Amino acid sequence: MQYELRTQVIEPQRKTFDHLVARFGDRPASRYEEGSFDIQARENFQYRPVWDPTKDIYDEAFSVLRLTDPYSFTDPRQYYYAPYVTSRAAMADAFGATLSYLESRDLLERLPDAWKDLLAQLVIPLRHYESGAQLISTAAARFGFGTTITQCAAYAAFDRIGNAQIISRLGISLDGGTAGLLEDAKRAWVEDEALQGLRRLVEETIIEKDWALALIALDVTDQLLYRLLFSHLDEAALTGGAPAYSLAAQHLTDWFKDQRRWLDALYRVWVADPELGTINADIIASTVASAVDRAVTALRPLAARADALVAGGAVAALEQVADEVRAAHAVPQEA
Repeated sequence: MQYELRTQVIEPQRKTFDHLVARFGDRPASRYEEGSFDIQARENFQYRPVWDPTKDIYDEAFSVLRLTDPYSFTDPRQYYYAPYVTSRAAMADAFGATLSYLESRDLLERLPDAWKDLLAQLVIPLRHYESGAQLISTAAARFGFGTTITQCAAYAAFDRIGNAQIISRLGISLDGGTAGLLEDAKRAWVEDEALQGLRRLVEETIIEKDWALALIALDVTDQLLYRLLFSHLDEAALTGGAPAYSLAAQHLTDWFKDQRRWLDALYRVWVADPELGTINADIIASTVASAVDRAVTALRPLAARADALVAGGAVAALEQVADEVRAAHAVPQEA
């Protein structure tokens, strides 16, 4: 008896879920759309939170920044679980390869003493900054409204854990495979005067009740800190005989570029909202202006320490970046 194998195509009875048909039309939806759109809980809540009975447990009123349609924002990276995990696994592998190269060539050991001190005193303690940033991002994931927004915040929170691990691995490698430098970094985060302004700023941002304002404050601090330590000082390292610093810094710089993609898109959607855009723009401008002033005050001692160690023009660079961030979010004045 002979059997013939045939390919049989079974047409699906419908192309996607009803709520996606209502939003996009009757067409097949992408995995990102299926896992992201119109799945924010909106009704059938059993109780109001005892810690804030004026709001529902999921409520747009947790922030003064709102969107007429929360799903007008989409992640330009189109991350859902699978591509996010794949991307971050590649990032971790790339940093691991860089660290292995640095260790095999003793490049960290060969760093000039001033650059070793800069890493030990200013960079390695930032693993605690990343821990605070993880809490702020987690709060945005919990209290934000609209899944396309909150999933970006959740991924950012996981990223912060990864950043802390990168910095920790760098500290262990710099310390010859032991954790003594990490213990010193924790002590510095709590006691070193150059870091106390930044620590205070992080702790105050953690307790900000408005998730969006906290996210903006963190983003402003990130822009100043990352561009100072991992962009500006990267250039100084290349000319100052510290290529190992540059090789390590590139990974955090690359992550920050990816982080900026969804945050910049969110800013644009906030200010372009057809009903709330003008209000949002005013709130963002005032929040950014205040956050920049606070971040400059917090980071100036850190920049001064960097200048004392490697003479990299960090204080001047900090002020320049601050001016650029202010200008980027300023509301145009009417003629």
